[in-house]
Amino acid sequence: MANTHVRETAFPGHREGNAGADPAGKNPAGKNPAGAIPADGNITVGGISARVLAARVGSTPFFAYDRERITRRVADVRAALPRDVELSYAVKANPMPAVLHHMAALVDGFDVASGGELRHALDTPVPPERVSFAGPGKTTAELTQAVAAGVTVELESRNELARVRDVAERLGLRARVALRVNPDFTVKGAGMRLGGGAQQFGIDAERVPEVLAELAAAGLDFLGFHVFAGSQNLRADSVSEAQRRTVDLALRLAEAAPGPLRYLNLGGGFGIPYAPRDQPLDLAEVGENLAELMATRVRPQLPDARVVIELGRYLVGEAGVYVTRVIDRKESRGTTFLVVDGGLHHQLAASGNFGQVIRRNYPLAVADRATDRATTAGRAAADREAAPETVTVVGCLCTPLDLLGDRVDLPRAEIGDLIAIFQAGAYGLTASPTAFLGHPAPVEVLV
Repeated sequence: MANTHVRETAFPGHREGNAGADPAGKNPAGKNPAGAIPADGNITVGGISARVLAARVGSTPFFAYDRERITRRVADVRAALPRDVELSYAVKANPMPAVLHHMAALVDGFDVASGGELRHALDTPVPPERVSFAGPGKTTAELTQAVAAGVTVELESRNELARVRDVAERLGLRARVALRVNPDFTVKGAGMRLGGGAQQFGIDAERVPEVLAELAAAGLDFLGFHVFAGSQNLRADSVSEAQRRTVDLALRLAEAAPGPLRYLNLGGGFGIPYAPRDQPLDLAEVGENLAELMATRVRPQLPDARVVIELGRYLVGEAGVYVTRVIDRKESRGTTFLVVDGGLHHQLAASGNFGQVIRRNYPLAVADRATDRATTAGRAAADREAAPETVTVVGCLCTPLDLLGDRVDLPRAEIGDLIAIFQAGAYGLTASPTAFLGHPAPVEVLV
């Protein structure tokens, strides 16, 4: 995210499993098609240069998230969605408390996936009735938290239904519940498919009617359905098809519901680009399709339902940068390695070990220089250093998996220089093995 005030599509990227992408994953000359990295290499986040931000944070590596960029992305989504469709933030994408408090003023609700995320969500101004709790394997303790707080529990199995009933009876409360449905279709173009076939997520669509009958007898407050068929999708036609099929499925299942549907979570799955061959999602096309669905299908049959789009990565992913410092520069049999003080223990996804079928580089750049080489070494030397060189950027861990940039073309970097890895706002720190080899945790800042 060089100069965060450039247009949102500054860092085109890859879909996981996109076989058409460059297998070498080359990242040419530290640039990107939108030209977001300024010529002087001065990367900024929230208007603050990487060097000044590193001094302000006090150490490297660190994650920095741009609050204005998050605000603009939410505004863009709201402008594209129909007015009667609500926007929920999937906390698992980035649960940093400061991000949640900022997001609380921008979205209509939160979706959480653990008791820990639930506690963070309840610390914000978002009311409990606008918080949903999804995910398989909720413990009885977590279900107790959820029922006591009054959030919506999205049931993933018949066993979970029975445990929620028991918890509600013990507390003397009527639990708010929805059914997570495993749809009977799959989504083309999704980086990760969460529906169709056998899944640990949700209740198979064909079994939902009998579960609804059990739910009616359990005395629970049934609200509606949650259907999430796939994530990280950059194809507007595929996202639109998934929404159409989700609406059709929900309307069909609603015929067996114990009362009118008051809640319908259509999921999300909007993807962001990670490498040069990817094109950003056409948000306007998705919004137009959803507006037609609402007008012709949803509102005529579900006039009182809260209809929700749930997004995580799409709202925060492009607003984050991971900054790490070069601590060694070495040559090995024709390859130049830049060894940095960060690594996969903080940014597992950028190493290619989280969700990628074929490893591709995240966009990265030399963020700032440790010294003014134009003064100390002369103009000619500075010109030579500015010429791009092919390097491999690796982390500080004792494993060859700790690879952050494979054969990338960058301006010459020396010990002390900063490297910025972009698209780091989602599934970064909390999706990484932070305890591996006992290195310190990085700082996170919202600027």
